[in-house]
Amino acid sequence: MSVPDDPDRIEVLPVLPSLDIAATRDFYAGKLGFAELVYEADDYLIVRRPGMELHFWLTDDRTLCERTSVYLRGGGIADLHREFSARAVPGLTPMSVRPWNMEEFYIHDPHGNLLRFGRIPKR
Repeated sequence: MSVPDDPDRIEVLPVLPSLDIAATRDFYAGKLGFAELVYEADDYLIVRRPGMELHFWLTDDRTLCERTSVYLRGGGIADLHREFSARAVPGLTPMSVRPWNMEEFYIHDPHGNLLRFGRIPKR
């Protein structure tokens, strides 16, 4: 994880909708390994695992969650898939090479947000 005050680094941090902050925290920490709780309030959550940080804001509109996704890309995706398989993450798809030549797998969180994980296939 980068140092937050590094003036030469730009990070992209997705902000996803949540129907229930506590349920979101429990799913992301317990199932996906985002065990570092950076911030939690009634209407906002920040969780982190090595190399990744996600933010969530509270909404009561399920359709926002169901129309939202984030793409996480990198070389460690196969290791993440093995980890998530061992944790029995609900709805985890198999890794497969898509027509756009990315090896990917997907997870929907309990509220409907789509997490897409991908990497350039190894040759």
